[in-house]
Amino acid sequence: MADDYLVRIGKLIRDARQHRGWTQTQLAEALATSQSAVNRIERGNQNISLEMIARIGEALDSEIVSLGYAGPMHLRVVGRRRLSGSIDVKTSKNACVALLCASLLNKGRTVLRRVARIEEVFRLLEVLNSIGVRTRWINDGVDLEIVPPAELDMESIDAEAAIRTRSIIMFLGPLLHRLDRFKLPYAGGCDLGTRTIEPHMIALRRFGLDITATDNQYHAQVEPGISPDRPIVLTERGDTVTENALLAAARHDGATVIRNASSNYMVQDLCFFLEALGVRVDGIGTTTLTVHGVPEIDTDVDYSPSEDPVEAMSLLAAAVVTESELTIRRVPIEFLEIELAVLEEMGLDHDRTAEYAADNGRTRLIDLTVRPSKLEAPIDKIHPMPFPGLNIDNVPFFAAIAATAQGQTLIHDWVYDNRAIYLTDLNRLGGRLQLLDPHRVLVEGPTRWRAAEMMCPPALRPAVVVLLAMMAAEGTSVLRNVYVINRGYEDLAERLNSVGAQIEIFRDI
Repeated sequence: MADDYLVRIGKLIRDARQHRGWTQTQLAEALATSQSAVNRIERGNQNISLEMIARIGEALDSEIVSLGYAGPMHLRVVGRRRLSGSIDVKTSKNACVALLCASLLNKGRTVLRRVARIEEVFRLLEVLNSIGVRTRWINDGVDLEIVPPAELDMESIDAEAAIRTRSIIMFLGPLLHRLDRFKLPYAGGCDLGTRTIEPHMIALRRFGLDITATDNQYHAQVEPGISPDRPIVLTERGDTVTENALLAAARHDGATVIRNASSNYMVQDLCFFLEALGVRVDGIGTTTLTVHGVPEIDTDVDYSPSEDPVEAMSLLAAAVVTESELTIRRVPIEFLEIELAVLEEMGLDHDRTAEYAADNGRTRLIDLTVRPSKLEAPIDKIHPMPFPGLNIDNVPFFAAIAATAQGQTLIHDWVYDNRAIYLTDLNRLGGRLQLLDPHRVLVEGPTRWRAAEMMCPPALRPAVVVLLAMMAAEGTSVLRNVYVINRGYEDLAERLNSVGAQIEIFRDI
């Protein structure tokens, strides 16, 4: 039992250190001890006194460490507060996790600028560190440096971290170039129903990768000398399957054609990053990509991922449901144009600036000002489509927006098995949503939101939608266990507070 507590305390210390952006050496210096001692503490291999726990908590400015195991994070939301001012969109969660996986292609040093400091990224960093990749936050914790080892230690992979992220599936594409055999834990992430990896397997078999699944692991074997002899046609136009195919093609010596490819924002960012590594990619932004791979990549690269269109949609929805005037800066407009067109038809009052370039030099940004609007339900249903259609991850936000509009809105979330069901959690807050089947919800508006205490839905976007509705509700609401929100959003509560929200973070003690 004591050993179990030491391991739990060690993980809390490790997480707090990583949130602070410190290395083990920096924490050791603050504590006047050695890096090896910090390493033993974080692994749960060293007894520590209450005095040492308190010193660590003070050094990291972390109440979690000083209290020991604090349990899950909750939010207390005082609603009916108008937002005002301006807020910047952070870099893309989905692009950042793809680039972390892509860093395994490179034998040189990779620096990623303004990386999203979110739980999904932290889990991938834990996996990378466990197999020998050196990572550290630099420039006051803003940027991330990644240096791979000569040989990866796959036997030491952090399975607990790996199973908490579906992004681990994107290790397959890079690893098939480095190892003849390897094992990966099953992919996890949001609870969105059954999601097969067969489309990944169909694409990666063309590079000689064979997968068998046993004992909660993927057992991978690579047959040397196998390469695509004709274009790869993806059986679904998915983002991660396209990224995996790109990662596999990047170090294949020759040209690989990928058809029915996603052209979504994270795929484009990955293509831009591959070009920075010296891999030419033709057709970026289309459904046919031609990758001119190189067998070895050993270069120091510096890359800035672009802003997150789904976070931009989240902030836009926050302004709409709270009837606020809010300026959202650094919006990647190319990936939000359909959503804005639909909202314009619903009556959204907004202004946008001229376009300007993101730090990657390729993505088009605008600043968007949203004002209180009298919205009408759209004539047509809201449904996602592959880019350039309405983004799959933006569909849930239309549930909250439609609930503020006059009339009935049909939302058809055909991609995921469970997500539409989670949207009915808005009924606990006064919404009138009727579940027609596992994929379709009928939303009746306008809504008089009311406060409630409830558990966070286990899917990222519906969880944020519930938070936004609480911000619009009369009274004080409580949203319990918000880890899933922290998977995809950096300091969301604090940032919303900076523009007028009143959200308190607390834990059960």
